[in-house]
Amino acid sequence: MGQGGKSDLSLPLSELEGFGRRLRSVKDRLNHTKKLFEQYKDDIGDGSVNGALDDFESNWEDGREDITQQLDALAKMSDAVVREFKKLDDELAKQVNEKMKTEDKRPAKGK
Repeated sequence: MGQGGKSDLSLPLSELEGFGRRLRSVKDRLNHTKKLFEQYKDDIGDGSVNGALDDFESNWEDGREDITQQLDALAKMSDAVVREFKKLDDELAKQVNEKMKTEDKRPAKGK
């Protein structure tokens, strides 16, 4: 325990759990830019704009794989931290509960 009865270690698990989901969502959206561009192709109408978007998509594809791999790795790390911290917390709580259940074998005072 730290000063003032506060824990030395604190982790916002619910936020960390959400972090992994958000990273996967970003990855999914990154991988759907081509579909997004194609969805508006008729609305744009100008061939030069559509050509520029196609060029962007082709160039973007080159770097996207590296980015999505990094996003996957971060999401997995986030999941692992949450999983291991919960496991540790459960283990520590179990140990505390077992210690609390043990019979007090100290001699009674005044005897």
